[in-house]
Amino acid sequence: MRRLAAHLQSSDLVARFQRACGLYPAAGAEENSVHNHRQDDHSRQHRDAGVVHRHRSKEGTVQLSGGTREQDNNSNYTCSVSGSAENYVVRNRSLYFLFLVSAALGNEVFYISFLPCLHWNLDPFLCRRLVNMWAVVMYIGQVLKDVLKLPRPLAPPVVKLETRVAAEYGLPSTHAMAATAISFTLLLSAPERVQFQWEVGVFLAVLLSTLVCLSRLYTGMHSALDVICGVLIAAVVMATSYPLWAWFDRVQLHGRCSPVLAVALPLLLCYCYPGLDHYSTTRGDTTMILGGASGCWLGYWLNERLGVTFEPAGPLLLLLPVPLPSLTCVTFALGAARFAVGLLVLVGTRQSVRWASLALVCRCYGESPGDREARRRKEIEVPYKFMTYGAMGLVNTVLVNRLFLLLGLL
Repeated sequence: MRRLAAHLQSSDLVARFQRACGLYPAAGAEENSVHNHRQDDHSRQHRDAGVVHRHRSKEGTVQLSGGTREQDNNSNYTCSVSGSAENYVVRNRSLYFLFLVSAALGNEVFYISFLPCLHWNLDPFLCRRLVNMWAVVMYIGQVLKDVLKLPRPLAPPVVKLETRVAAEYGLPSTHAMAATAISFTLLLSAPERVQFQWEVGVFLAVLLSTLVCLSRLYTGMHSALDVICGVLIAAVVMATSYPLWAWFDRVQLHGRCSPVLAVALPLLLCYCYPGLDHYSTTRGDTTMILGGASGCWLGYWLNERLGVTFEPAGPLLLLLPVPLPSLTCVTFALGAARFAVGLLVLVGTRQSVRWASLALVCRCYGESPGDREARRRKEIEVPYKFMTYGAMGLVNTVLVNRLFLLLGLL
């Protein structure tokens, strides 16, 4: 078992997967591609100095953000970015873009667009279930990373396509956990509300989670062991919590202490997050997730108190599950309009509350909001990020739907 774990944790295994998918380090690619990309002495000096450079080819160069992309007759291209390890050759562009898009499904941009879109265009009930499970598995995964402290794959031999989370530890993969939790929570919850073909739902859930998991190997950010453990941990959390989902719905919407728990419990978990001897983005990311979940929790409770839950009640409950509505030009246009307006409101909320909360917290501690090191301190990072994303969750659940009513989008 120990030998199998060591094999799955191996950086060489990740590197072989990358090579099988057509992703190579630039230097290795030059040795194995009959010198399709040649460098002159001036370019090599710039590369050694860690600056952006160009490879010469018959087809010319295509500009990238922070670097260049070169294309040759074999449709390969090389990327080089100043001061980073992003220096690689791609021989299969289809897989390259597929896995980059799949990796983005575990990032902030996806969460603040997909989850609210589900609330606005399908069913707040499903969004609530997803947000709850997403917050639980992400907190468990982030804490395990900083407790176990197992390293990410080594580069070389691995090519790393992301740099923001390079300082984080590896096991488990929270991308794999989140993708598994979101996909299968939606699959298990949707039959209570809508009618759909179960086989199609299973296929889509497996496909989405598999693509995200493989993308973590392709981008060089996780080992196979990280990904497998992430999936298994998410599955265990879902299996053990599934009998409690309906009970927690009732507590969340009707409990007397629900608004207190909505704020106090996530905030306490953020402050109790395990500390490290160096700065890592895990605490800040976890605070953002729990802050958003806290705002949504408080918003759903408030909607229930105001009697505007946008959910069926009384005799209408007997009609559930209902068939999925047909997609027409009108419904598509309304859905797109809701998505655009809602996302604009959320982005505006994020920017304004972030600025105000950061200024307020920094003023309390006598620090400048522009001081990067000060923003990383727990007493500053936790409250300003929690307030920012808590406000986004509250706006998403309470104000945006009322704005849709005023604009005639519902």
